[in-house]
Amino acid sequence: MISLISIVVMLVLIYGKIKIGKQLNSEPILADANCTRVCIYMSVILLASSGLHELTHLPYIDAAGTLGLAWFSYKEGKECFEKAASNKYCNHC
Repeated sequence: MISLISIVVMLVLIYGKIKIGKQLNSEPILADANCTRVCIYMSVILLASSGLHELTHLPYIDAAGTLGLAWFSYKEGKECFEKAASNKYCNHC
């Protein structure tokens, strides 16, 4: 239930951030909208793995979802650290 609420709230936030970012011509706000999109992906992984676990009761489906969340976290964190080290603007953080 929490991941479902998260997905809906994040979709509303993305819409609002994109609308305001375009009106203000603000790259940081638009970049933040992209970051929020990653949060939706993570909530979808959580919802899917939890739902499949509840339906099938297979013990490793939930763990696979956890690995998916860890992969997204690692990928986004690595990209941000690389951009910060090169003094470039991090448009996913």
